Amino acid sequence: MRLRTPLTSLLATTLAAGGLLLTAGGPASAATTIEVTTAAQLKTALGAAAPGDTIHLADGTYTGNFKATAPATASARITLTGSPRAVLTAGGGYGLHLNGASYWTVTGLTVTGGQKGIVIDTAKGVVVDGVTVHDLDMEGVHFRNSSTDGVIRNAKIYDTGNDGRGMGEGVYVGTANTLSDKSDRIQILGNTIGPDVGGENIDIKEGTTGAQIIGNSFDGSGLTGANYDDSWVDVKGNNVLVQDNTGKNTTNDGYQTHTQQSGWGCGTVFKGNKSTLSGATGSTQLAIDVTNNSTSCRTTVYTGNTVTGGKGLTNIPVTS
Repeated sequence: MRLRTPLTSLLATTLAAGGLLLTAGGPASAATTIEVTTAAQLKTALGAAAPGDTIHLADGTYTGNFKATAPATASARITLTGSPRAVLTAGGGYGLHLNGASYWTVTGLTVTGGQKGIVIDTAKGVVVDGVTVHDLDMEGVHFRNSSTDGVIRNAKIYDTGNDGRGMGEGVYVGTANTLSDKSDRIQILGNTIGPDVGGENIDIKEGTTGAQIIGNSFDGSGLTGANYDDSWVDVKGNNVLVQDNTGKNTTNDGYQTHTQQSGWGCGTVFKGNKSTLSGATGSTQLAIDVTNNSTSCRTTVYTGNTVTGGKGLTNIPVTS
């Protein structure tokens, strides 16, 4: 175990935190595993974690708003882990806020009950893996304030946007109406998003570049129609790959691209997506509705995309 303070001080701190147990099975340079059973212990652990550490949550309910600010490194990540029965429950605010906490990995646990689920601010290389996020007033998972090279994969996100304002996106990348939030190269992989997601299942904002949306399952049965929320995915960033996703239950389209600010919403590529538009009632009812295709702002839709129901695959020429 890496001892950052003398052993007597460490023991005193441990007892003061309510019995927080530190375990390690190697020499002094080995990483620390922090076993957590209470909300107070979790807040202490988040504040004290150092590169290489693992915070392990026992099954149970952790009530409060939890925040990490200490960055790790690419070679020595900090891991926060627990089973889906380890539940972070917030009465408001953010369930889990990684603010400047680069190279953290969050795995397995559940976040519920707050304004927003997991918010990543100004952090590089954050991985969110296998979490469950649900029952929120607004969005489920948000990469913002130029958080780059993040990953969300294998998550279950549903029942968001409960405040009814159409601001309950499943995964939100960037910030609306600004180009200063360069949350670039975010990977959204193999997630199940919906039902009852009040905004788009995924919203990629202007100012962001290089997102990858691959292998996800979308259910848009919760779309409210507020703020033009009428598709599973809305792409306003540049050079986004949308590949091998499946979707059902939408009010209008499956996927949309838009230019909110000049030069953005360009370079999107659609490959191998399967869309079911049965029951859609909107005006266009396309699997892939491209609103901004031009010689200077290209979108590419490949023939491997398919659609069932609705009014067609897309409104631009298809590339073989």
